[in-house]
Amino acid sequence: MTNDLYAVVGNPISHSKSPRIHSLFASETGEPVEYTAIQAPLDDFAGTVRQFFERGGKGLNVTVPFKEDAWKLADRRTERAENAGAANTLYLDDEGRLTADNTDGCGIVRDLVVNHGVVLGQARILVLGAGGAVRGVLGPILAEHPAAITIANRTVAKADALVKLFKPVAGETALSACGFEQPREPFDVIINGTSASLQGDLPPLSPEVLGEQTVVYDMMYSLQTTTFNQWALEQGAQIVHDGLGMLVEQAAESFRIWRGISPATRPVIEELRND
Repeated sequence: MTNDLYAVVGNPISHSKSPRIHSLFASETGEPVEYTAIQAPLDDFAGTVRQFFERGGKGLNVTVPFKEDAWKLADRRTERAENAGAANTLYLDDEGRLTADNTDGCGIVRDLVVNHGVVLGQARILVLGAGGAVRGVLGPILAEHPAAITIANRTVAKADALVKLFKPVAGETALSACGFEQPREPFDVIINGTSASLQGDLPPLSPEVLGEQTVVYDMMYSLQTTTFNQWALEQGAQIVHDGLGMLVEQAAESFRIWRGISPATRPVIEELRND
């Protein structure tokens, strides 16, 4: 039996952990999956996608900088892709239409709630950043019915645009926007959705946002403690998590969409931590 072909597409792509994650999923489930990495030219993402499916590919993950391109390219979008304005998962539906989904928000919620036991319902949440990464996760976080979400960003207008966009689906959750320096009271959960951590940079945040029980979550991940989590620890935070679990959980949701099987994620997270 030949394996079904899947891949992750990005530029650059050599650093991606997705092939390792999906090969572990395939081994665990016994699914006939071959998963590779494809570096698409910056000016021809659409051609790369077309060629992949023309040669029999079954599904694609999409990473930086092509998530918005994937969303635009799709013939059909799921509700969570529509809300996110970006897609990280592509496949052909039963009618051969290129379908876009976004599993990032599902990934972060599962990592927080299932893997780390964080209660998001009725929580007061501070989200840092207002780019595509944050837009991609807001819908599923709102679905957990937090009491309030404050979106802080360097450019307040961008945070305010997200508030306006998600207000219709916010329900009872109070949504607000502000600059990084403005929040001065402790939150239950702080989620860093900026990429500043990767550059060793920090948003100009007051330590007053941290309480004794505040859960700090950096969507970035690294072998060492991320810059943002290190800052939080130095300010007295007791609970910090990075985004490795989110990466594995969003991959597991893509695998479920493609194969109809949900792989166990905890062993994969542990294995990646030990690599």
